[in-house]
Amino acid sequence: MNNLVACSFDMKFTYVLAGWEGSAHDSTVLQDALHRDDKLKVPRGRYYLADAGYALSPSFLTPYRATRYHLKEYSSRPPENSKELYNLRHSSLRNVVERCIGVVKKRFPIIASGNEPSYDEDTVSDIFFAYCMLHNFLMGVDPDKRLIAEVDNELMLGEIESNRTIVSRSENYREGERIRDSIALRMWSDYNQRDAS
Repeated sequence: MNNLVACSFDMKFTYVLAGWEGSAHDSTVLQDALHRDDKLKVPRGRYYLADAGYALSPSFLTPYRATRYHLKEYSSRPPENSKELYNLRHSSLRNVVERCIGVVKKRFPIIASGNEPSYDEDTVSDIFFAYCMLHNFLMGVDPDKRLIAEVDNELMLGEIESNRTIVSRSENYREGERIRDSIALRMWSDYNQRDAS
């Protein structure tokens, strides 16, 4: 089953769309999320950090391709240009959604088990949605730092990873590229000024 989730930096889900068949392309699921009655809303002037499985746009900023990305790739060598610095920070911030999903899988192991559920697709979607709501509640009253640390360790070891690719050259892509390049250059300038002082 393919699920689309968005989360905040405090590791709470802000949007969940569950129930697409596993073979559905990420961009198809995203388009559904953007056009349904309970749609994913991107606040004006804001954007979501998305993995490489989505098309770059002004609302969904993806990493640079063919450029180091994963946090562990920077452990021995710092960023050498604006694209690498952008990817390092993108990976660091977007890592929150991987952590969020990892914690839900640890809290509710049936999600990560290889056993086929004996429920219909709608029920499985409802169960996943309910787990996400319970996760949000628990993050507010008992975040379970041990569980979060366990997931963080697995992420550092590369046991949880997502790396899909889509290419699009639409006007939206070009505008997203302009925004991403502008952010990357500002970060690089600030980064170099700090090193100089």
